[in-house]
Amino acid sequence: MPHHLPPEAPTPIDFRATSLRALLYIVLIGLLMQGVMLEALGLEGQRFSERGFVEPAQSLLLAASAGLALYVRLTSPRLTHVSLLLLALPLASLIREQDAWLDAWVFDGAWQALVALLVLPTLYVVIRSRHAFAREFARYANSFSFGLFAAGFLTTYVYSRLFGRSEMWQAILGDAYLRTFKDAAEEVTELFGYTLLFFAMLELVLLVRRWRHLKTD
Repeated sequence: MPHHLPPEAPTPIDFRATSLRALLYIVLIGLLMQGVMLEALGLEGQRFSERGFVEPAQSLLLAASAGLALYVRLTSPRLTHVSLLLLALPLASLIREQDAWLDAWVFDGAWQALVALLVLPTLYVVIRSRHAFAREFARYANSFSFGLFAAGFLTTYVYSRLFGRSEMWQAILGDAYLRTFKDAAEEVTELFGYTLLFFAMLELVLLVRRWRHLKTD
């Protein structure tokens, strides 16, 4: 008779496939950092701005993460509420990354309004269904995807903000301080955090596909 693992049980991991993905992740990080280097070398006066490499790369990673989270939401009933929260986070960050364009071409403060329109209904749905969310989160919390997600969240929304403080860089550099140092520290750290979030969404897609495979075995 077919044997089904419960949703909370760990799913089998293919070591060779995992090692290959790890190698691909390393290559992607290397390519991103090479892009940062080229921006630093070749974009005098526009370094770490909307016209550079880093900020468009951040937006691309966020858009890809949101697309993967949407796929999970549409295909995995096991993570209906968790995937909603995972979808809202990169979308809100993507909107935030377009703040200069939105302020210039829509209205000043447009990004705050759009983020509020996205985040508040999402939180309402999650809080209203908090018991279902807790059950889903218990399934997700033991996964590699969640570990990457937690690391990306802390890197982007906590560490980069603290690491990019002007006061700290002014204290470190003294009279040699330039805003470029502060911008580089914050934006490149954000880029790495968004990269981890992207990896987390990739791993989540693979996780729900393994769940689906086990269910049909």
